[in-house]
Amino acid sequence: MTWSYFIYFAIVAVLLWTFGALSAWKEKVRGAYLFTAGGLLVFFSFIIGMWITLEHPPLRTMGETRLWYSAFLPLVGLIVYARWNYKWILSFSTVLSTVFICVNIFRPEIHSKTLMPALQSPWFAPHVIVYMFAYALLGAATLMAVYSLAKRPKSHTASSSGTAHRSLMSSIDDLVRVGLAFLTFGMLFGALWAKEAWGHYWSWDPKETWAAITWFGYLVYIHYRQMPTHRRRIALWMLILCFVLLQVCWWGINYLPAAQGMSVHTYG
Repeated sequence: MTWSYFIYFAIVAVLLWTFGALSAWKEKVRGAYLFTAGGLLVFFSFIIGMWITLEHPPLRTMGETRLWYSAFLPLVGLIVYARWNYKWILSFSTVLSTVFICVNIFRPEIHSKTLMPALQSPWFAPHVIVYMFAYALLGAATLMAVYSLAKRPKSHTASSSGTAHRSLMSSIDDLVRVGLAFLTFGMLFGALWAKEAWGHYWSWDPKETWAAITWFGYLVYIHYRQMPTHRRRIALWMLILCFVLLQVCWWGINYLPAAQGMSVHTYG
C-alpha cells in the first residue's frame, strides 16, 4: 500500500460516513450504523495496508497521526450516537474528519520505513494511538460544546430546552472524563517510552509542557463543573479553550520558537 492510494480510500470512506450521517438525520438507525461502520472499515483498511508496507505503524509523521485522528473521529461519533442518540453528531464528526483528510491530501507528509532508534520502542505505538483516541473523544466533546452554545432555547420551550441542555452537558462531561482518562494513559505510556529512549520519565520538553497544560486544562473543566455555582456557558467556553490548548500540544508546538532545534517531539 502506498500513499498515492489514500485519496481513493478517503473518498469512499467520506461518502459512506456522509450516507451514515444522512441516515441518522432521517432516523434510519440501521443505515447510520452500517454506512458509518463501512466507512471505518475502508479507512482502517488503508491504515493497516500502510502499516504492512512501512513495516511499522504509521505514526511517525504529522500526516500519519492525522490518519488516525481522521478515523477515530467518526468512530467516536458512532459511539456517541449509539450511547445518546444525538442524530447530529455523525454529521459533525464527518465534517471535522473530512477537514483533516483534506489537509492530508493537499499537504501530505513524508512516509518512510526509516525509524530513528528512539521510535523503535514497544511503547511508541500505544502512546500515540491512545493519545489520538483521547484527542478524538475530546474533539467530539468540543463539537457538542459548540452545538450547545449555538442552540439557544426558545422562550415557549424554555423548560424542555433546559432539560435538553442539561442532558447534553451530562453527555459532554462523560466524554471529557473518558477522554481525560485516555489522555492520562497516553502520558503514562509516553513516560515509560521516554525512560527507555532517553533515560528519564519527564524532562519538561516543550511538547511535554504543553501536554501537562492540556491535561490540567481538562482537569480544571471537570472540577469547575462540580461547583454548585458553575455557569454552563463559561464551562462550554472553557472546553473550547482546552481544545485549542490540545491543538497547540499536538501540532502547534512545531511552530513555537522554544521547540525549534531542541524538542525531541517535533515531527520530521
